[in-house]
Amino acid sequence: MDDLRLTLQTLPPDDRRDLERFIQWQRRKTTGRQDLRLLELLLSPKEYKTETLIQKLYPDEPNAVAYYALRKRLLRYLTDFLLLRQRQHDATAATSVRGQLTLAQYLFGAGVPRLAWNLLRKAEKLAQDNEQYEPLNAVYNLQIQYANSPYAEPLDAIIERRHRNKKAADEEERAAIADSLLRQRLRQARQHGRGAVPADEILHNILVEYDLQEAFARSPSLLCRLMSITRHAMLVRGDFATFAPFIERCYRLMERRHGFAPAHRGYQLRLLYMLAHALYRSRRFPESVAYLEQGLAALAAAPGRQFAELRPRLTFLLAANYAFLRRNKASISLLEEALAAQPPLLPADQLTARLQLSFHYFAEANFQKANQTLISLDRTDHWLEQNLGLEWVLNHNLGEMLIQLELGNPDQALARLRAVERRLHEQYPATAATAEAAAMPLGGPYHAVMSFMGFVREIIADPAVARTPEFAARVARIPAFLSEEREDLQVISFYAWLKARVLGRPYYDVLLQLAEQ
Repeated sequence: MDDLRLTLQTLPPDDRRDLERFIQWQRRKTTGRQDLRLLELLLSPKEYKTETLIQKLYPDEPNAVAYYALRKRLLRYLTDFLLLRQRQHDATAATSVRGQLTLAQYLFGAGVPRLAWNLLRKAEKLAQDNEQYEPLNAVYNLQIQYANSPYAEPLDAIIERRHRNKKAADEEERAAIADSLLRQRLRQARQHGRGAVPADEILHNILVEYDLQEAFARSPSLLCRLMSITRHAMLVRGDFATFAPFIERCYRLMERRHGFAPAHRGYQLRLLYMLAHALYRSRRFPESVAYLEQGLAALAAAPGRQFAELRPRLTFLLAANYAFLRRNKASISLLEEALAAQPPLLPADQLTARLQLSFHYFAEANFQKANQTLISLDRTDHWLEQNLGLEWVLNHNLGEMLIQLELGNPDQALARLRAVERRLHEQYPATAATAEAAAMPLGGPYHAVMSFMGFVREIIADPAVARTPEFAARVARIPAFLSEEREDLQVISFYAWLKARVLGRPYYDVLLQLAEQ
């Protein structure tokens, strides 16, 4: 997709109109501008190829050089517009501090030091109250630069405060580095599946390397970083039953002792999402919904479109919770509204929303819609695995297999089953025990998935086999599927389909019964 078009498409209707007026004001012309014509073409519902855009802009004599110069100019206008809009709508303390710092610098240069120092004191207090370490460091540097002013505070006191701030800023920076490093090292685990990377060892080594073992809830920003680091390890390990009470305790302690200032809203929203997700995976659905509603309320109170990137994640998780609270139709409505919203979801969010929506349609026994939704993903398995991970692809393929079977297409279901088996056979062959490692069954950490697909293969060959006592007894012994608190709810949803076939009951009823155990 055209990156400039994708960026423009993220703008809501009001911002699109404001951008058009901004360009007109910049050029002082209201008609005949190629900038506006290109903007109109890039914002149209239909996506044009470069050759078509050049032809439409320069019908008499196509000019690729002029076209690319025009794109650069439009991108420059867009950048200036977004900077101006951010200054107008960003109510965070960091923006206010930087604004006061800029004015103070101007006043020093203009020879008004008394007023400049008053502004620096205000900027310092605002940055301290809101833990804005980076702009606070800039404030101290400017205070040190003009410490010879008769209106200045003692230089030794300024330097001491600067050193304290640098220590806090350094700890936050180390936490940010550790968070990013853990994400990178665990990406292999997401691409290659569970058990591919020793998450606990990686987490411990990173915390030791960056001296964060003793760091705790000293600030909302640091707490958010530390919870993010811990959560990424839990995602690989699946230990949400342990993580949920831990993050809930940390969040409530922070809320009670310090609270969340408006400048901390972004950290609060991320903590609420992590907490709600851990509660969802621990099957504490009503509590998860309560924290999600709190997060959506905080998001609605944010000025402008601040933290808008978090809304899809909160929405998707809320829809997942609703499904296990017997509100599956509400889940479908939430996801359909998210997919129809303007500006549109980002591509990765669209894929996630469609995959999740297919599961909700499946629960309603609306298999045709579930199938159409999966078809609309329009991505290869290789692309999905590289960008979203192996488990995402497995959920997609297993869902497609069951949908085709329910639609009466056993040959297509079998083809998908064979593709999944082939992928797991290649990546996780069975291995014998050695002195260094225990034996690994075929499928490795996904051996239960292999067992599940073996049962599905039998049903494809003979649908009546599912109602036999011998088959039911074997289903009950599938390893690692039944109600461990740490088991993934998506895995349980597949087992519920098999159990529903054995019992001859509706899939959704069986799924809810298993989730409540």
